[in-house]
Amino acid sequence: MLLCFWLFLIPPILCTDPGVKVRLTEKGLEYGRQLGVASIQQRLKTIKIPDISGKESVSPIGKVEYSLTDMQILNVGLPTTAVDLVPGIGIRLSISKASISLNGNWRVKYLRIIRDSGSFQLNVNDLAVTSSITIKSDVTGRPEVSSVKCEATVGSATIKFHGGASWLYNLFKNFIDKALRSQMQKQICPLVANAVSDLNPHLKTLNVVAKVDQYAEIEYSMVSSPKVSKSYLDFSLKGEFYNIGKHEEPPFHPEAFLLPPQVNNMMYIGVSSFTAKSAAFVYNKAGAISLYVTDDMIPQSSPLRLNTKTFGKFIPQIAKSFPGLMMKLLVKTVKNPVIAFLPNNATVQASATVTAYAIQPNATLTPLFILNLETSVSAKVFVRDTRLAGAVTLNKMNLTLGTSYVGDFQVGFLDSIFQMVLKVVVIPKLNAQLAKGYPLPALGQMKLVNTVLLVLKDYTLIGTDVQFTG
Repeated sequence: MLLCFWLFLIPPILCTDPGVKVRLTEKGLEYGRQLGVASIQQRLKTIKIPDISGKESVSPIGKVEYSLTDMQILNVGLPTTAVDLVPGIGIRLSISKASISLNGNWRVKYLRIIRDSGSFQLNVNDLAVTSSITIKSDVTGRPEVSSVKCEATVGSATIKFHGGASWLYNLFKNFIDKALRSQMQKQICPLVANAVSDLNPHLKTLNVVAKVDQYAEIEYSMVSSPKVSKSYLDFSLKGEFYNIGKHEEPPFHPEAFLLPPQVNNMMYIGVSSFTAKSAAFVYNKAGAISLYVTDDMIPQSSPLRLNTKTFGKFIPQIAKSFPGLMMKLLVKTVKNPVIAFLPNNATVQASATVTAYAIQPNATLTPLFILNLETSVSAKVFVRDTRLAGAVTLNKMNLTLGTSYVGDFQVGFLDSIFQMVLKVVVIPKLNAQLAKGYPLPALGQMKLVNTVLLVLKDYTLIGTDVQFTG
């Protein structure tokens, strides 16, 4: 999982402002380093050292034929590892003071006829590795990492031979020590590169396109290269809602915004008002921001009912022309809601129409009137699991008459009815959907913990730590 956490949001280069920004702090990088140590250790344990054989002149015996076989890594120690951000490049992985121990078998032949064998142990200390890791986008907009520069040095080593004529090997162990260290050093960087490449299947779990519901999905492909500074990584994501299967751009664009210099959490996610506006555009275009309200949705305790008797008290023509009928209301937005983020305050302005129908005995609907409805609501935004959710409360509403099929009447008389309809039916229905939320950018089995959310000017800032559970 090394670098998976660090680099799970690397974008293709497109040159547009993002709807969502993600910042990984040094605290987050440190967590990623901890996750990656075990992966590197496992890779280094797979070092395969081929059998070594040769001849050496050993005084006073003469030529000695030798072979070292069946060499296996016993242990890899990585006591000191670090990750550093390299502006303009990416991430530098450093391993120092590492150690590797292995064992194997030796065989020897000398004086033409004498043969002997035994075992040996090799301990390598002060092993150091430095690897530069760069990031690019694959064809799906997901990140892909690779090791582009690697240096490995194998420091001091001690070798001990056991059994048989071990004294022979001790006579030329310096040569054998050098050969073993050389073989080991050749394999370290390729294995580190493989460990880095092992991250790519995990990176492909990034939810570049995440389904929200039957109407919408959100895209988190990346719109620019990551910004690498000495203390953080900033990633720019599209953060735009689309109708499922139809990616139509809205008639507005994201505006640039900057994340504040906060570093208490591992990760910060900035969700701009553009993302919320694109959601409103998608749902309005899909006709999803509409609701039929019937009398059975009104609390039984309410004296105000959706029938011609109640409305006839305010509009006599209704009671006269449609006596004893139930009614139905259609609340429907007529343009995209206007969403604004200000410090500690998120508001939504919505323009809608309310069409009132009388329900005839044969279930046909007869229109009675159409009202223009302007509403303002305050929004509370919160994080639930790895989803961003919300809830709204009514601030104010204003009704005007659009069309009447029952003569002129004073719209103000209906305020109490429609206040009740909004508060006990429309807003609870809306909040039930908002509570489900939509997916934030996530990688695999990622869990958000210690989450703090702030509403700032033009965006919402989420500060969070993360845990990987799988």
